[in-house]
Amino acid sequence: MKKLFGVAAMVAMGLGQCVTAQAADVSLSVGQTGESTMVYRLGAQWDWDKSWWQTSVGRLTGYWDAGYTYWDGDDYKDNHSVSFAPVFVYEFAGGSVKPFIEAGIGVAAFANTQIENNRLGSSFNFEDRIGAGLRFAGGHQLSVRAIHYSNAGIKQPNDGIESYTLNYSLAL
Repeated sequence: MKKLFGVAAMVAMGLGQCVTAQAADVSLSVGQTGESTMVYRLGAQWDWDKSWWQTSVGRLTGYWDAGYTYWDGDDYKDNHSVSFAPVFVYEFAGGSVKPFIEAGIGVAAFANTQIENNRLGSSFNFEDRIGAGLRFAGGHQLSVRAIHYSNAGIKQPNDGIESYTLNYSLAL
């Protein structure tokens, strides 16, 4: 567990250095799992600065996402995880408000392998996400997201867990 905190501290310092070197978005998320465990997430995103299939309907783009999540359950308190994922975004054309959908697959490391009744089997897990939201003028973004964590059967048990969050992002 001390190693994970050390890694989290290094990631946080690295995020701070990257934020000063390159424009990034900072995100805050609050939500729950299916077992009512509260989820609090702090993240940073770096835009790919690329667009594909740009039409009058919209465009495909993406970002890198790094995050720290605190899992606050009744039976298993104080679980932490760090994650990193590439995320694809389809942004629909619009004026000052642009709807979008997103999806990505990344990796996560958990301090504890149990969250409520879910046994993850290993600290290493994959992070699958899907979300939808709105981008506003001025760099604000509001979205909802579902994220599933599991180790893809690398180690048993592999119960996995999902979180459902409301997210706010601000471009720096």
